[in-house]
Parts: sequence; C-alpha cells; structure tokens
Amino acid sequence: MTVHAPDRPHIVPRRLLADGRDHHPSVLAEARRRAGSVQLRVADAITAFAGSMRFVYVHVALFALWMLFFEKSPWPTLTLVVSLEAIFLSTFVMIGQNRQAAFQQVKADHDFSSTEQELHDNTTITRQIADLTAKIEQLTSEIHTEVVGKRTSGS
Repeated sequence: MTVHAPDRPHIVPRRLLADGRDHHPSVLAEARRRAGSVQLRVADAITAFAGSMRFVYVHVALFALWMLFFEKSPWPTLTLVVSLEAIFLSTFVMIGQNRQAAFQQVKADHDFSSTEQELHDNTTITRQIADLTAKIEQLTSEIHTEVVGKRTSGS
C-alpha cells in the first residue's frame, strides 16, 4: 500500500476507512457508500493508479518497447492506442473529480448543518445571558434601594 502525505487530497475509500485515523463523519459515510459499490471501487482503483508515477513508468516502458521492438512502423497503431487511452483516462479523471466533489459536498452540507445548530445554540445562550443580566440588574436595583433607603431613613 502506498503511503500518502496527510495533506494530499488522495482519497481511496477503502484506504480511508482502514487507515485508523479520525476523519470527518460525513466523509466516512461517503467513503462507505463508495466502498459498497463495485463500479465505484473499480473507478477509484483505476484513478488511483492512473494518478501515480507507477502509471507513468509503466507507460514509458511499454511505449519504448512498442516503438523499438514490436512494430517497424509503430506510429499509426500507437497513435490509435494512445488516443483511446486518453479518452478513457479523461473519463476516469472526471470520475475522480466527481468523487472528490461528492466528498466535499457531503462535508459542506454537514458543516452547514453544524454551523446553523451552533448559531441557534449561541442565540439561545445569548438570550439567556441577557435575561439573567436583566434579573441581576433588577435585583441589584432592589438591593440598592433597600440598602440606600434604610440609610436615608435611619440617618
């Protein structure tokens, strides 16, 4: 298994679920959804490989062998193969972008909900503090009136 830097946006659902680190709950839910689908797991595996240097090295070796040893005039066939591969790879890149967008959308939705809940809770607490402050002010005024009233009537 390849080790990835924590700040690199490389998310393979089964690796994410198995890495033992804490992740955002909504990201874990999306990873479980993706891990549950064979098609999405295949697409994730292909995009993970296609986005690696291993992919580049394999292609350099294959194309060099093809051009040097397998065909006398490799360009027409090689051009066809490379064009077809580019079509499929661009599709897998879009699948990867859609996957990343799905993770980000799920997290954004969760963050929005959390922020709205925090705003509601903070508003409620602020109102309670305002009510308590008003009651304290009222009690302070009553105590002040009682103490000052006793002094002026007792003097």
